[in-house]
Amino acid sequence: MQNNRPLILISNDDGIKARGIEHLVRIAVNHGDVIVVAPDDAQSGKSSAISVNTPLTQHPSIGGARMFSVSGTPVDCIKVAMHAVVDRKPDLILSGINHGSNAAVNNIYSGTMGATMEGCLLGIPSIGYSLLSHSPSADFDPLTPFIEEITAKVISNGLPEGICLNVNFPARCTPLGLKTVRAARGYWTEEYADYTTPHGTPFYWLTGKFHNLEPDNDETDEFWLARQYATVVPIRPDQTALDAIDAVSNTLLSDK
Repeated sequence: MQNNRPLILISNDDGIKARGIEHLVRIAVNHGDVIVVAPDDAQSGKSSAISVNTPLTQHPSIGGARMFSVSGTPVDCIKVAMHAVVDRKPDLILSGINHGSNAAVNNIYSGTMGATMEGCLLGIPSIGYSLLSHSPSADFDPLTPFIEEITAKVISNGLPEGICLNVNFPARCTPLGLKTVRAARGYWTEEYADYTTPHGTPFYWLTGKFHNLEPDNDETDEFWLARQYATVVPIRPDQTALDAIDAVSNTLLSDK
């Protein structure tokens, strides 16, 4: 490995064999030395979960030099990579390309963004990439020039302290451009479908419908994704509501 090149650590939440991570690796090798440490199976929806009471193992992945799979979550992958795989601090962490949207509130649940935010907490510029398609045959090629440009600029310029990027791409099109915006406000309803086993036991399967509370707001990711633009949302892992400290303090100290 050439230490004068940037070191890029890549993970995801769809697993080491996902087509999205393969495409991201092909792009990243143009910008630095690449090490992949990803889950050995799908870990979607794991957010920033870590394995507390389960031993973790890492294995060289079949068919890929400097590729390792970990028996854990996306955040486990970043932690194991830093502890046992990389020989120097990465210059950049990439996560994805996720199969499915991480726009709006989805970034809260996302294992893709969990790995991204873990990198940010370590002080490493980090980017999560997602495509709004779950199709096994999804076309990642139209995303390539955007990922090339974003990755190159973050390597060159870095990111503000405590900030990582949540990048989403519309599906089944070549994006018309790139917008830096905020996450749309919304919520999920009808989150589970009811089923019954042949033995009469009820069970529930995650489904749901996202309700965008501001569909006409051009300051949001959902607005521009619906219009075939890629979106970049700056994310801060520190969730402290600084603007509410005084209000909460006054509420707790006020006499009733």
